[in-house]
Amino acid sequence: MTGQQGLRTGSTPLAVRMRPTSLEEVAGQRHLLGAGSPLVNLARDATARDAAEASGSVSVILWGPPGTGKTTLAQAIARSSGRHFVELSAVTAGVKDVRQVMEEARSTRDLYGVSTVLFLDEIHRFTKAQQDALLPGVENGWVILVAATTENPSFSVIAPLLSRSLLLTLEPLSEDDLGVLIDRAVADPRGLDGVVELSADARAAIIRLASGDARRALTALEAAATVAAAPGTGEEGRTPEITAEIVAATVDRALLRYDRQGDEHYDVISAFIKSVRGSDVDAALHYLARMIEAGEDPRFIARRIMISAAEDIGMADPNALSVAVSAAEGVQLIGMPEGRILLAEAVVYLATAPKSNASYLALDKAIADVRAGRIGRVPVHLRDAHYPGAKRLGHGKGYKYAHDAAYSVAEQQYLPDELRGTRYYDPTGNGYEREVGPRLERLRALLTGQPMPKREEPQGE
Repeated sequence: MTGQQGLRTGSTPLAVRMRPTSLEEVAGQRHLLGAGSPLVNLARDATARDAAEASGSVSVILWGPPGTGKTTLAQAIARSSGRHFVELSAVTAGVKDVRQVMEEARSTRDLYGVSTVLFLDEIHRFTKAQQDALLPGVENGWVILVAATTENPSFSVIAPLLSRSLLLTLEPLSEDDLGVLIDRAVADPRGLDGVVELSADARAAIIRLASGDARRALTALEAAATVAAAPGTGEEGRTPEITAEIVAATVDRALLRYDRQGDEHYDVISAFIKSVRGSDVDAALHYLARMIEAGEDPRFIARRIMISAAEDIGMADPNALSVAVSAAEGVQLIGMPEGRILLAEAVVYLATAPKSNASYLALDKAIADVRAGRIGRVPVHLRDAHYPGAKRLGHGKGYKYAHDAAYSVAEQQYLPDELRGTRYYDPTGNGYEREVGPRLERLRALLTGQPMPKREEPQGE
């Protein structure tokens, strides 16, 4: 058999040909395939007579990234159980299609004693009305729904359907799982049937580039095998070999899991902000790179950097906010990809800066008092005295102009009587706030007419 014949040029893709026919062949997702698990129960032989009572008749929603085996599991369950299998895609199917499946499933059950597995891919694309059409069939046991989604079902699947189904989370495949799939595809008659060899370096490269996606791994393997087996590529009389160089030329970069509207968007930005807050500059740059490579809106990144500068660094380094704002303005002026340099500089500055959240915690305390009704009236001497009749009401009477006092700080009450003596801002000893703390104590002493604390001499290292 020649290389091109073994590769089945122009036929069904390798990833489809290698789809497992039973749960035993499934690589990965071991946490979902233990003895007695819902998926294993679903795969057991069952008839429509006992489908309503069988523990293996519960509908499930499979949630996970692309290429983790959602379609594979659904088809393996249908083949293993002997049930009738119907597949719909939410991209093309409508309410009419769903209702037709329900009617046929009910007839198949009543006439032939065979229950139906309805695999609905990308259920998150169904509208509420379309999902509502599934409810009678699921609730009455006409179909066993196996729905797949790459988006969080809590936000994309209606509550009645969620309550009638088990939610199972699929994980990206491990390197060992991908290795099993790749080795099987190279040797299996359904796959490459041994017409090519795979070097260890090439195998490792495919695993790395796949990023836990089985479909991506097999697609990369098939593309690399086609190049390796092309006439004139290898030595005459020798089995063609897929090398790391061929893989690199075929697949130019790793698959980046990132959905700008989904969980990855929120997870990565969360990790980014927490890395900056935690002063791990390397992790912060890693997550910044992931967002940039995924095509995240740089304005969104810049906004988060500005928030971080105020929230996590604050007065420990007041320049941090200026750096963040300058980076945001610069990105808008010059755009990408050069804008990434400005973002990187801001991220490095913030991650390595001293940290303090004292400013925003102080505001939160003040807001809590306001919401609790601890407000009080503005002291009379601070009220506006510029409008006609204000002075007759005593507004502004007794006000002391700060610049006329020593140090430009007059002994005077500014808070309402009900809040007199309240302190909201408690600076840390980090960065610039190490200087702010003693200064604040002196200011508070001047405001209340107390003796000024002595200035402490800085201690040596």
